[in-house]
Amino acid sequence: MKIVRRDFVRGGPGSVKMIPEEADDMWIVYNLIAEGDSVLAVTVRKVLREAASGGRDAERVKLRLEIVVEAVEYEKEGSVLRIRGKNTLENDHVKIGAFHTLELELHRPFVLRKDIWDSLALDMLHQAADPSASADLAVIIMQEGLAHLLLIGKSVTLTRSRIEVSIPRKHGPAIAGYESALNKFFENVLQAFLKYVDFKVVRCAVIASPGFTKDQFYRHLLLEAERKQLRSIIENKSRIVLVHTTSGYKHSLREVLDAPNVMNMIKDTKAAQEVRALEDFFSMLSNDPDRACYGPKHVEVAHERMAIQTLLITDEQFRNADIATRKKYVNLVNSVKDSGGSVHIFSSMHVSGEQLAQLTGIAAILRFPLPDLDDIEM
Repeated sequence: MKIVRRDFVRGGPGSVKMIPEEADDMWIVYNLIAEGDSVLAVTVRKVLREAASGGRDAERVKLRLEIVVEAVEYEKEGSVLRIRGKNTLENDHVKIGAFHTLELELHRPFVLRKDIWDSLALDMLHQAADPSASADLAVIIMQEGLAHLLLIGKSVTLTRSRIEVSIPRKHGPAIAGYESALNKFFENVLQAFLKYVDFKVVRCAVIASPGFTKDQFYRHLLLEAERKQLRSIIENKSRIVLVHTTSGYKHSLREVLDAPNVMNMIKDTKAAQEVRALEDFFSMLSNDPDRACYGPKHVEVAHERMAIQTLLITDEQFRNADIATRKKYVNLVNSVKDSGGSVHIFSSMHVSGEQLAQLTGIAAILRFPLPDLDDIEM
């Protein structure tokens, strides 16, 4: 994210002009924008004008609009935000007070105004502007005939490519057809790898599969790299890691993130920290359940007793349309930090965030046991 201008009071009103530069940035913007904020941007709209022939022609014109936010929609694959609300800037085509949908896209500047820039919003802004927190990991999860190429960033996991090729059975006279189809499949995966995996950005690339498919593709990758002198692969061979998974489907990403050789290469990244924190929570829940809790009510009571050592919370908790609810969670995060605890805000677009969301989206590891929490209704 490129921050062009900041003009706000911490804990008070102000605006920030920014330019989203990658998909992760759009997810952070989605979490930054709340109901009641205003967004100023230039948009394009088709308008009808009188033509010389007497008819009417459609013409695209640029409009400068400022929308008071009522709803925000995030389109993951297109990295687009659609913001619906009332316009507050007068122009020839959209009246003041008229409803309009404004689209925010990559590489287009906009201004976000807030009445309150709270600590959470400022943390997100800092994260967005930190160039060291870009995509961490490229993952190919595959099995014969099926592969998914995923990029894991600081806030979002994106599926960049899905490759599917029909592979005949490997026996009898069909063996030649099998080998031809498998080579075609590997070549398609290789092309996706070359297109989307940038070793200037990612820490490592993982090839994961059940059985020997990963090993076969890895050999194909290295042979083609030597034959075609693909320098990015040859020079970064040590950063390509093989991992066993139980399937070639995307849900096996969890197994990839659990692999020690992968975790070692991305150990200081946000995604890895989230995975470790969640593992610690589940371990505590199994081995010492009185020192782990989840659900808003149980976490709230634990905090009142100054018992929270580690707070785990998804970013979805802060997108609540109710300002009081958002403020409650922001205060909780600040209070846990002030009392010496640690806080992990999980992206709901990561596999670990999805897991936490299944446990109500909020959980905690406690400093000391609180056995009576089980008696409190969640």
